[in-house]
Amino acid sequence: MPEEERRKFSRDPKYCLDNNVVGDSWRMFRIMGEFTEGFDAMSAINVPAVTIYGSARTPIDHPWYKLAENIAGELVREGYGVITGGGPGVMEAANKGAYEAGGISVGLNIALPHEQAPNPYVNMSVQFKYFFVRKVMFMKYSMAFICMPGGFGSLDELFESLTLIQTQRIKPFPIILVGSEFWGGLIDWIKEQFLANGTISESDLDLINIIDEPSEIVDFIKRRVVL
Repeated sequence: MPEEERRKFSRDPKYCLDNNVVGDSWRMFRIMGEFTEGFDAMSAINVPAVTIYGSARTPIDHPWYKLAENIAGELVREGYGVITGGGPGVMEAANKGAYEAGGISVGLNIALPHEQAPNPYVNMSVQFKYFFVRKVMFMKYSMAFICMPGGFGSLDELFESLTLIQTQRIKPFPIILVGSEFWGGLIDWIKEQFLANGTISESDLDLINIIDEPSEIVDFIKRRVVL
């Protein structure tokens, strides 16, 4: 086909679907590559790891920042590694606590137009384009989830983990919400709407644990995640 005719063909809306199919095929290879790179990198972690996630917008002088830093430090001193999304805010605080305690500090970074620049406190970094690939790494390589106050992203990760455990797609692991004042309203709403209307079972509430003190969080995880 002559070059001019080929270009006209490629611009014809009738054939855009074919071009999209070709693009999807290459996208599939990129997704497979991200999974492969992620599995290869994360398999090097040789201690049980705990994911800490929360808002990327938490400033360094906020109490949540210091709390995440303290929790991560205590976890490392008890022999655990720490995994975060690798960005600023709560993620940076958790990586900082783990890094300065001399432990494994993992950042699973995602390419975003804002907020998500890698923080300097990771000693293992993996870069992702696709959120769903990144979330698989969190689920596969974490022995517990600690959810600090956050926004839509934190809620997304929280409810996906709850859904996968509830539907028995993954083995149960501890899910801890840190910040009674922050999370209390959400838990009340879940009880008043989900539970009252029968969309969840009362036993499903047992999947959620609200704990505020770093030492109590670490003790809770130690009782459930054996080194």
